[in-house]
Amino acid sequence: MFKKALKLIEKYDVIIIHRHSNPDGDALGSQIGLRELIRENYPNKTVYMVGDRTKRYAFIEGWEPDEIPDNTYNGALAIVLDTSAKFMISDTRYTTAAATLRFDHHIYCEDICGLDIIDNTYESCCGLITQFAVDCKLRFNRLAAKSLFTGMVTDSGRFRYDSANSRTFRLASILTEQSFDPNEIYSELYADDLSNVRLRAEFTLKIQTAGDGVAYIITTKDELNKLITERGADTFGISRGMVGTMSDIRGIDSWVNFTETAEGVLCELRSKKYNINPIAVKYGGGGHAKASGATIPDIATAMNMVEDLKALHRQSKGE
Repeated sequence: MFKKALKLIEKYDVIIIHRHSNPDGDALGSQIGLRELIRENYPNKTVYMVGDRTKRYAFIEGWEPDEIPDNTYNGALAIVLDTSAKFMISDTRYTTAAATLRFDHHIYCEDICGLDIIDNTYESCCGLITQFAVDCKLRFNRLAAKSLFTGMVTDSGRFRYDSANSRTFRLASILTEQSFDPNEIYSELYADDLSNVRLRAEFTLKIQTAGDGVAYIITTKDELNKLITERGADTFGISRGMVGTMSDIRGIDSWVNFTETAEGVLCELRSKKYNINPIAVKYGGGGHAKASGATIPDIATAMNMVEDLKALHRQSKGE
């Protein structure tokens, strides 16, 4: 499959790279990394990256998206990264390109592009892109390696998640040979403002336990709006950013952060032990076995999701 992807890249002179909206480190890292790989190995090609802007990961070098007119897609190749469902793609113009290609490491949800390369055994899309580059004997420049390493770090939880394996470390080792200092990434990635440290402390106090090893946090629409207007927070930082406050509690094996917005309740589901992806899929979402997300209509539905998590735990224990 990698050879087919390489042939597509070699065929088109204009390439436009997409990823999911509200990008995390893996989405941006894979987008920048692939752009730099193509520029390094095919300097005569024109490569753009598009999508919404970010606040949390604005420290990543080269992250800013390009503003391009619609006719740029005429005769171009569009590549979609780190995205399992069409509705998540930032900038839907990829459908107007002459050809489409996807690299993704999530559990399969639906066909999106003319050529879909999906392998959920990789800890990150950046890991998948790195393997693609290695297998196709592509040269890395410094920014490509640094960006791909950033995505591997963020999506593997600093190599702590069980999705990280010997292949992860082998690929990370290849990237760190490319003349960048990983400490430049860590110093930005894990530095935090005092206001955010205090915010996490407040969210720790919001944790509720549901029994059967399940915990959750609810942020109502009014609470979210107050945090945005008075504390300078953003929806992504509350939804994705605060789910980790429940990750290291002894006796809690699965947890979910619910954030009520005008568009619905954002759900970030996580687990130490269990495959919670089917529950996310049941509610219209998806992702990974132990890290998934969904958007649901209301808090009542959120409580149903909590009950489903409890039932999963009981079933897994044979109760």
